[in-house]
Amino acid sequence: MFEYFTDRARHALVLSQDEALTLGHDFIGTEHLLLGLIGSDQSTAGDVLRERGVELTRAREEMVRLLEAAGVAATGGQPAKDALSSLGIDVEEVKHQADNTFGAGAFQYPRPAYTEDAKKALEQTLTEARALGRERFGTEHILLGMLSSGQGRGLEVLAACEVDAGGLREAVLARVARDAS
Repeated sequence: MFEYFTDRARHALVLSQDEALTLGHDFIGTEHLLLGLIGSDQSTAGDVLRERGVELTRAREEMVRLLEAAGVAATGGQPAKDALSSLGIDVEEVKHQADNTFGAGAFQYPRPAYTEDAKKALEQTLTEARALGRERFGTEHILLGMLSSGQGRGLEVLAACEVDAGGLREAVLARVARDAS
């Protein structure tokens, strides 16, 4: 499916993974997708979000606040590392060897997995793109997919940033229509 994403959309997905890893999360939720979209320069979704007053720093702070309030811990993948350690596998040594062989940062463990809400949002991306007559999925389609899925902490972050999801959807669709003409 990811081969159908535009370069900017793929970059936004990489940014969302980077946000999850940086924050010590072993999952990628809609909240991380949102941060990736906000952080993507010269992208439709990023531009519309910033025009609506959604700044990356504030969104990240709101996300952390919401996750902490929900009791979601930033484990940095420690449970997975502990499980491998119990089998005699030293993840830090594997990382060290991979860095020496393939370059710094070549090995990151654990790789965060998408939550069910994020998967649903990405599935909705396809629906949104097709509804607009597109074969490739841009950042705008990811944002529309997230909004139309109607679930996930990304929507809670938007609400905490005082952004109306319906108004945001209209703004994205207006931008898409303007750019198409």
